[in-house]
Amino acid sequence: MDIEKYGKKLIGNDEERAVSPVIGVILMVAITVILAAVIAAFVLDLGGSIGEEAQAGVSIEVDESDHKIQIQVTSMGNSDEIDVRGENVDYSGDHLIEAGETLTLEPDDGLENEADVSGTVTAVAIITDDGTETQVGSADFDFEGYSP
Repeated sequence: MDIEKYGKKLIGNDEERAVSPVIGVILMVAITVILAAVIAAFVLDLGGSIGEEAQAGVSIEVDESDHKIQIQVTSMGNSDEIDVRGENVDYSGDHLIEAGETLTLEPDDGLENEADVSGTVTAVAIITDDGTETQVGSADFDFEGYSP
C-alpha cells in the first residue's frame, strides 16, 4: 500500500481542494465566537430579569447608658423608604424617607418599657413599587436597670 496514494485521495491535491486550510480555520473561529456571543447574550438576558435588591446606607448606634438607639439614614440608594423593626421595639411611626434623617428610639417611645430589656433593632430598605425588602442594618441592645 502506498501511503501517499491514500493521502492524496483523502486530502486531495491543490486543484481538488475547495477552500484553503487557513480560510477553514478562520471560519471555524468565527463560528465559535458568534456561537459564544449568542449564548452569552441569552444567559445575560435571563440574569437581567431577576429583580434587584433594595439598597440603602444606615448607621445604627446603641447608647446603653442612656437607653437610646439612634438610627440615621446615610444614603437611600435605590430604596424608597426605610422601616425600623425588631425584638422589643414597638415603633409605629413614619418610615425614614430621606438621607440625613435620624430617628432616636427611647423606652418611652418605641422600646418596651421594662426594667431590663434587650433585643435587636433592624433597618429594612423597601422599594415600594414591587414590595422588595432588604435588611440594611441591625444592632443588638441590652438595657439593664431602666426605671420608667
